Amino acid sequence: MAGTLKEKLLAERVYSKLQCLGCPLVEGLFLQEAGGMIGLLCTPSLHRTDILKWICGSCCPSLKEKFSTLKSTQTDTLTQEMVRFGHEMMLCGPDDLDLIKGLAPPLRQLHFMEQLLALVPEKQADCAELSVGEVLVRGEEFLGELMSVPHMAQLNALLNPDCSPWSADLREMLRRRAPPGKTGERSVCSKPDEDAVAQASALLQSTQCVLEDLRKECVFLQSGGVAPRPGLSPCALRLAISDLSQLMSAFSQSFNTELKGYCQRGPPALSPHAQSFHSVHQLLLTCSQELQALQQLSDTSSAVSATVKHMQTDRKYWGDGQKYTLPARLDGLKKKYTEFLSLHAA
Repeated sequence: MAGTLKEKLLAERVYSKLQCLGCPLVEGLFLQEAGGMIGLLCTPSLHRTDILKWICGSCCPSLKEKFSTLKSTQTDTLTQEMVRFGHEMMLCGPDDLDLIKGLAPPLRQLHFMEQLLALVPEKQADCAELSVGEVLVRGEEFLGELMSVPHMAQLNALLNPDCSPWSADLREMLRRRAPPGKTGERSVCSKPDEDAVAQASALLQSTQCVLEDLRKECVFLQSGGVAPRPGLSPCALRLAISDLSQLMSAFSQSFNTELKGYCQRGPPALSPHAQSFHSVHQLLLTCSQELQALQQLSDTSSAVSATVKHMQTDRKYWGDGQKYTLPARLDGLKKKYTEFLSLHAA
């Protein structure tokens, strides 16, 4: 499978992304040519289906559990589940079975896989590829850097802080509101103003009530109790908001660069002779229609003349076994009729 330059570049990106995410289905393949990557990712096969199943399961862990309950013979059910998931993510239609089976155009399949891979949470691929010895060596290097002389002062300051947990402005406010006879930062900090505490408590309580009301409205954020509505999930909502933001940014840029100048123009001034132009237009339209009728009449007349001429010049059989033209036949009939009248008169 050769593929175009765009397909090759996209296939290399998707294959590299699968390797970075640690997909076990591409380990040990060592594909170097873009054609082999396109054949792996865009040709219908069990291996390709497993790769797509791994991607969908990595995007949605609950979907991975559902896949584990399916049997190897339930391929249609597996395809339907992946189509439904892609439709919920707004990446394909509800009946895009060819896209999941690998029968769609390669470029569309690769775009679909790349968009799905963008939803997979990033993993620490570098650490997963390192051996135990390399991890230990890097840990020792990090500790050596952390315990070096330039960082010791900062490390001691973190381990033994000498600053007050209260900010300067808060200490000043508490010092002003402190009751007489109680001086010293320690006593002031230990008994803050009761009014400030009451205000902070009231603010926290009102904020908690507002958040609770918002949580009740957003059904899809509830982990238990009420089941989430079908067709709406956090991933789909995040993707929709991202697409909407991109569309709004593109429209804003197009409006500012191309449409804004036209929208700020004033309306065109209407000519006082609009009625005259309308009358002239109606007369010209009527004249055009009459000319078309005359042309059709002329064409019909020419066609009739051609038909009559053809009938007069065409030789046909008239019943006596010989061919005659229409005028010759009429002359023959006229002669016979004259002879018939003369015989009866005699």
